[in-house]
Amino acid sequence: MASLINEAAASSSSSSLPLSSTDHQNHYRHQVFLSFRGDTRFNFTDHLYKALCDRGIETFRDADKLRIGEEISAALLKAIEESRVSIVVFSQNYASSRWCLDELVKILDCRKSEGQEVRPVFYKVNPSDVRYQKGAFGDAFAKLERRYKDSMGKWKATLKEAADLSGWTYEEERYETEFINDIVEELSTQVVNPSCKLPVAEHPIGLESCRQDVNILLHAEENTVRMVGIWGPGGIGKTTIAKDVFNSIHDKFKRSCFLADVRSTALVQLQEKLLSRILNSTLKVSSVDEGVSFIQTKMRHEKVLLILDDVSDSSQLQKLVPSPDCFGPGSRILVTTRDKRWLITHEVEKVYEVKMLNDHHALELFCLHAFRENGPPSDYLELAQRAVCYAQGLPLALIVLGSHLFRRRIEEWKAAIDSCKGGPQADIQKVLKLSYDALKVDLKELFLDIACFFKGWPVARVKLILEACYNHKTMMIGIARLQEKALIRIDGHEIWMHDLIEEMGRDIVFQNSPDEPGERSRVWSGEDVNDVLTYNTGTKEVKGIQVSSLPWRSSTISLNAKSFSGMEKLRYISMSHNVNYEFFSGDIDYLSKQLRWLDWPKCPLQCFPSDFHANKLVYLDISYSCRITRLWKGHKVLISNNLFYFKTCLIKKISNI
Repeated sequence: MASLINEAAASSSSSSLPLSSTDHQNHYRHQVFLSFRGDTRFNFTDHLYKALCDRGIETFRDADKLRIGEEISAALLKAIEESRVSIVVFSQNYASSRWCLDELVKILDCRKSEGQEVRPVFYKVNPSDVRYQKGAFGDAFAKLERRYKDSMGKWKATLKEAADLSGWTYEEERYETEFINDIVEELSTQVVNPSCKLPVAEHPIGLESCRQDVNILLHAEENTVRMVGIWGPGGIGKTTIAKDVFNSIHDKFKRSCFLADVRSTALVQLQEKLLSRILNSTLKVSSVDEGVSFIQTKMRHEKVLLILDDVSDSSQLQKLVPSPDCFGPGSRILVTTRDKRWLITHEVEKVYEVKMLNDHHALELFCLHAFRENGPPSDYLELAQRAVCYAQGLPLALIVLGSHLFRRRIEEWKAAIDSCKGGPQADIQKVLKLSYDALKVDLKELFLDIACFFKGWPVARVKLILEACYNHKTMMIGIARLQEKALIRIDGHEIWMHDLIEEMGRDIVFQNSPDEPGERSRVWSGEDVNDVLTYNTGTKEVKGIQVSSLPWRSSTISLNAKSFSGMEKLRYISMSHNVNYEFFSGDIDYLSKQLRWLDWPKCPLQCFPSDFHANKLVYLDISYSCRITRLWKGHKVLISNNLFYFKTCLIKKISNI
């Protein structure tokens, strides 16, 4: 293995996993390109640049971005091509620079060829002066004529074209800070991110009336702070309603933040996201109490729209919204939850109870997924009505069941619906499980991996892990099929599934061995991982182990030589660096030869078992593992060129790689 590991370490030790692009604007690297003359560099343009950056708008300014030794003209032309929007600051001396005018030509060329946005700022000059090259602006331009006579016609046409565009004109008696604020506000909401809207529902049946009812409760026009709750069972559409409300009113607020999946996200992480979104700056929170202090002291003057989605405990509300007074006048806080008592405990003023869909809307939603039409064919009418009856008006059940039955024969419909015994009060989980039961074995495994381990993870990383544990074709087909069956969704760059579907998947694994975690195919809770590794209860049934944090007071897992013995089919290990490990003075005796993915920063081992050949390993991260001095005794040769990622970042040098 030595030669391969040396090569992998040299090429990959400081690399990171391939990530999907976070740039939603095609190939753009910058959101804004600033074109300006040096007479505004250290005053107006500098203030504008800072305001844009403070708002989180990626802005190119040549003094900060050009690399030493690179030809200026080429670098600027490339920066213009890679920018979503160009802001041209027309000052009195702008037209005295050949560089500025050539920039402007390129900017307008990109507007025509790439559809890029161009917005002029007329700073202490009139648009007509730029359009016709008059006044002080015209005097500066005339100085170029003797040296660049051949270019004057092109530049004049370009200046006229730019002056005719919609932009901003500075008035002498106005404060510059107000003027700049107007530019940044309009740019943020209408140009850089004009559709700052959350994805809602493919078929928003009955959604409009729900949105209107919630907006009435919010009283968005009043200048007081108001909290409103959205309450209902899982799968009824609380998140969808909250997103639709957010989209309808977010432009009325200077700052807005949608905190998704509060139920299963660490409070510190939620606090950091809230603070960064509202304050437009990165703020590191070291503890929940510190986060509460920041929220109480730094947001008092901010008019915000805040959505807390899927709150499951009163402490989440207390730590994210200590009191309405933490936010500025006019702020609105919307909370979705399955448990009404958390809203009552936190004195939420108004609560909107989401109702099940009526029969008409339920049938329409079901048919849109089962037939891709508003209603069923006549020969399917009775079956469609029975299916809708089983779903009990719950949108999630209607969507999943409809997606499952799409393009199936009548006989398959009858078999599926008959399996939902119990009449109209049939268990919703039984309806949801129909889609899982219809999956092939490999796709069932794929689904269970996502339900137990990967909800909310970046899609690119999940695909790499699943491809390592299965194969590329299975992974690609599996992701597509699970999406088609509405069991998962790709939201932005992350992979998600509904809480009820996640619970269904985890319950399937749990029911295989309710009393013995070591006999389940996947182990994900910190308590169960500790039980399996401490008492050596893992069996050949275990295929994956993941722990991100420990929910009880102790943050320690006890290890011993036999911790991984018996887990012959273990292919995936991911251990958080936040967990401490008690370890005897020695090494483990066994690691599965089926292991594909080993993600264990701060690993407490000194070396791996000597009989661990790692033939199928494709990912190895043991960074910051200060105890490891060698991977194993002696040298090994990999017979398979699978390993693509190897990271150590060790304090001590590994001796045999």
